[in-house]
Amino acid sequence: MLFNFNFMRFMLFGILFSSLVAGGCGTDRTEADDFSGGGPGLNYSEEMDFTITGVDLGAGHTAVINDATEAYDSLEGWQQDNASAAAMLAELDDAVENEEPIAVAAWSPHFKFSQYDLKYLEDPESIFGEGESMRTIVRTGLEEDLPGAYAILDSIQFEMETIEEAVLQGSDPASDHAQIAREWVAANQDAVEEWTSGAAPAEGVPVALVTTYRDDALFTANVAAAALSQHGFDVTLTVLDTLSLFEAISAGDADASLSPWLPITDETYYNEYSNQIDDLGPHTEGAKIGIAVPEYMSVDSLEDLAPKN
Repeated sequence: MLFNFNFMRFMLFGILFSSLVAGGCGTDRTEADDFSGGGPGLNYSEEMDFTITGVDLGAGHTAVINDATEAYDSLEGWQQDNASAAAMLAELDDAVENEEPIAVAAWSPHFKFSQYDLKYLEDPESIFGEGESMRTIVRTGLEEDLPGAYAILDSIQFEMETIEEAVLQGSDPASDHAQIAREWVAANQDAVEEWTSGAAPAEGVPVALVTTYRDDALFTANVAAAALSQHGFDVTLTVLDTLSLFEAISAGDADASLSPWLPITDETYYNEYSNQIDDLGPHTEGAKIGIAVPEYMSVDSLEDLAPKN
C-alpha cells in the first residue's frame, strides 16, 4: 500500500510539474508575441493573407514596397496584389465599408486620405524616405531647340495646398482633369504670367508632354499644357506608365514631364535614364509615400505586423 501511495504521489507531482512548465512556456510565448508581431498584428496579418494591396507593376511605388518586404522581418513572406490604382481603391473601399483589415500602397497628396480615415504605418528603416519632391524632366537638347518652352517649364512651381485641392476636386471619376487645370490657369493668371515672362511667344510650335495616371500628375501636366498653349505652343499630352514615360523622354519622343517623384518613388527609372534627360528640379515639395491602413486597425508601424512563416 505504501509503495502504491508513494507512486501515486510521484505521478501526480509529475503531471502538475509538466502542466506548470507548459503553462509557463505558453505565457512566455504570448509575452514575446506582443513584441514581435503577435496579438492584433498577427491577427491582422493573417486576415490580410500577408498581402499588401498595391498598384500597377510598373509603378515605382511597387518596387519600393518590394524593398520593404525584404527589409522588414515582420514582412517576411508577404506579397503584393498588383493591378491598378483604381483596383486598389475599390479594395480599400470594400474593406473600410466592412471594417476589415487592409494595407495599401499609399501616397499623398491623394484624395483617399480625405475620403477615408487612414494612417501611414511608421517606417523605422526609412525605406520610403522622409519625403518626396515632384520634379520636371525634359529631353536633352530641349533648351537649344525650344528655349521658350524650356524656360516656361523651368519656371512652373506649385504649392502643396494647390495640388491637394486639385486632387480632391478630381476625385470624382467623372472629373475632367483638363477642365480643372484650365479653370485653375484662368483663376491664377498672375502665376502663369510669371512663368511665361520673358519667353518669346510661339506660333503653333509643337510640344509633347507625357504624364502618368496619378491625379497629381494629371493636374500638373494639364496646367503646364494650358500655360504653354496660352503662350502659343501646340501641345499634346499623353498618359503613359512610368517606365514608358522615361523611355519616351530619353529617346526624344517626348519633350517633358512633371510626373516623376524623387528621391525614392521613381529612383530606379531615374538612375537608369539620368544621363539621357535633363532634370529641372522640383516643382512641388512635400509629397509622401508609404503603406497605409485604416485608423480602426490597432497597428502603427510596419514592425507591428507579423511574418508569414
